[in-house]
Amino acid sequence: MLDPFAGGGSIPLEAQRLGLESHASDLNPLPVILNKALIDFPARFCGQPSVNPESRISSVDRAEGMADDIRYYGKMLRDKAFAKVGHLYPKVKDENGEEHTVIAWIWARTVTNPNPANPVQVPLVRSWWLSKKKGHEAWIKPIVEDGKIHYEVQHNADGPKGDDEGTVNRKGAISIVDGTPIDFKYIREEGQQGRIGSQLMAIVADGGRGRLYLSADEQQSITAMCGKPDDYPDGDIFDWPGRINVFRYGMTEFADLFTNRQLTVLTTLADTVSDVREQVLADALAKGMPQGEPLDVGGTGAQAYADAISVYLALAVSRQTDYSSSICGWNINREGLRNVFARQAIPMAWDYAETNPFSSSSGNILSQIGWVAEAIQNVPARPQCEAHQADAATRNYANVAVSTDPPYYDNIGYSDLSDYFYVWLRRMLKDVLPSTVRTMLTPKAQELVANPYRHGGKEGAAEFFVDGFNHVFAHIRETANLDVPMTVYYAYKQQDEKSGTSTGWYALLDGLIKAGWEITATLPVRSERGGRMISVGTNALASSIVLACRPRSADAPSVTMRIFNSVLRSELTEELRTLMASGIDPVDLSQAAIGPGISVYSRYSRIREADGSDMPVQKALEIINRTVDEVMGDADSGYDPDTRFAVKWYQSYGWNQENTGMADQLARACGTSPDALVRGGMFEAAGGKSRLLTPDEMNDVNWKPLQDDHVSLWEACVRMAGILDSNGMDKVAPVMAEAGELLSLEDIRALGFRMYHEAEKRKDTEGAIRFNSLVSMWDDLSVMSSKETVVRPPLQGELDV
Repeated sequence: MLDPFAGGGSIPLEAQRLGLESHASDLNPLPVILNKALIDFPARFCGQPSVNPESRISSVDRAEGMADDIRYYGKMLRDKAFAKVGHLYPKVKDENGEEHTVIAWIWARTVTNPNPANPVQVPLVRSWWLSKKKGHEAWIKPIVEDGKIHYEVQHNADGPKGDDEGTVNRKGAISIVDGTPIDFKYIREEGQQGRIGSQLMAIVADGGRGRLYLSADEQQSITAMCGKPDDYPDGDIFDWPGRINVFRYGMTEFADLFTNRQLTVLTTLADTVSDVREQVLADALAKGMPQGEPLDVGGTGAQAYADAISVYLALAVSRQTDYSSSICGWNINREGLRNVFARQAIPMAWDYAETNPFSSSSGNILSQIGWVAEAIQNVPARPQCEAHQADAATRNYANVAVSTDPPYYDNIGYSDLSDYFYVWLRRMLKDVLPSTVRTMLTPKAQELVANPYRHGGKEGAAEFFVDGFNHVFAHIRETANLDVPMTVYYAYKQQDEKSGTSTGWYALLDGLIKAGWEITATLPVRSERGGRMISVGTNALASSIVLACRPRSADAPSVTMRIFNSVLRSELTEELRTLMASGIDPVDLSQAAIGPGISVYSRYSRIREADGSDMPVQKALEIINRTVDEVMGDADSGYDPDTRFAVKWYQSYGWNQENTGMADQLARACGTSPDALVRGGMFEAAGGKSRLLTPDEMNDVNWKPLQDDHVSLWEACVRMAGILDSNGMDKVAPVMAEAGELLSLEDIRALGFRMYHEAEKRKDTEGAIRFNSLVSMWDDLSVMSSKETVVRPPLQGELDV
């Protein structure tokens, strides 16, 4: 099995876990290093006992010995580096004179106040808060005295709110000295002239039982202002607005993203890796391993093993760069460091947190080493697999089945972001993996990313990407093993505002179909981690869509658009029902529906429009999306009158108020009345205005459906969504159990799907999240509700006279 766009290595690693001979390739050398570390090196040394003199591992089945050595020699790396630069990370004293290990220093970038009457350095601060944890609140109070600014940490909940919470927002900044507005143009100019400074505002220390927030210490500030090392990794940063914003503020080289102290400790760690490698080699030889060949030429002896351990230590140091940059922030809710790549971009950070890599808390080097060791301890480590650098457009596909997760159009600037880590890895690995880190920076020209700043604008970028995809998939069809289907993973939601279809989807599908592939099956696979930054508080996709593709038959028929529409409607209706019953989240339904829809499109050699021209894939996607809307709307006829009214009202007005006359007119058309809707506990009509009650207003955990005079699908669905959001699953289960005695739970679930779809169309993010959460947790809620005891209210007796 081969993944020609291997990236982080998920597909090759899972293929190896299933016992397949896995092959990984990528144009970018950084993914190649990662894949070698995951599927190649552990397999080469599978069953190898650890070589360190303190090893206590009695048996080794896979890569446990290697993981033990990563931890042992990783601590050696940390200790050697601390001996060299530990003086740069002094402890701090509290108000009682007791010393504490520093976790992080909180800094603010500064610019000269543009008011010539007060030309002082003023801070650019996103938030003055350090902690909003209840009972442990802390914030920074700036104090202006005699034209100078100093900072004091306050320990109470009386900190600034709203616009006063910081000095920078999306519109610009403001001077805390005299209120002078500071626009971004001025800040950028100051940055480009090298005139952005920094001031230490606060110190976060280890208090033993929690974080200790202390005011800035002048000696700590002086210690931090060490000189820049003579030799450090460097490389030019690419200017990509919206992705890499730091360039506009004068940070044009990667070294600019680090303080002098950070550069010093990172170069020390990086250069100490080779020293530790020599000790690994000596210990491996002492344990009886033969010298052997280097790792880069396929060696399996002591020399190769020492090389492999140094690769893992280098990866740990490269992870440390993600936590040791002036782009890192302080998370006031989690009370921990926020790394640079919380999302796939290099954004500008105004106030930043400088971690202590030698502490035992957030962002320390031993945590990075432990992370790497744990990963290697849990890889399958068999069978032997391989990874190497190759261009997907030109590499050989003979005798391999292809399974891949291709680039996402313009969503991620892979190579430009990779260089952040690559410049450090190349410094550490140029003598260990010379065949992989040949280039100074990662390749850019051939990379399949629609970068408008590299390909002459949006049109040129789109043409480059589509042509590249077409070529890759055509090349795969010519040479790959076609006895099994090619599988393509995709998790991309971004939509074009005009057509409602994704440019990324269009490029992928156009490339597949023009290259002669037919999509024979589509499967939603839960693959996206819910806690990742992009998913928090959003409707980010929870699943990837897997397309199974086989070569389209040479004698595939051609049809008219009318026949295509008929077949699409018939097949997509059934597929949507299947998808909804399969447990897929509503957030993924529209995306998943593209699969079976485009499967219909791809089986024909051509689809003729009324004017005789061929239907493009982009138009097919628009028709598929429209068909999904129609199929979802077909359920209206089966709803009870109250639910039919509520859905139509929501489609027009959402949760907003409207004239009661409109409500009366729509209610009559649906077979109900505003009074009945009010009695049904789902509607408000007063003072000539009417509106639907929101889930927040219908979250009564004491609601008893069996004691209600009338329960509609709408009321049950919205109440359950509201209760889940405000009170959790435990409170929904008894309500679901009673509702199931009156209504079909599958109908309630289907309405949840429908309402997510409607909320998305209205851009009602809160509503969409609530309905998505309800349906996503439906199976678990069903299990919980089945254990509830339902007590029916007693029926009133009758007197027979």
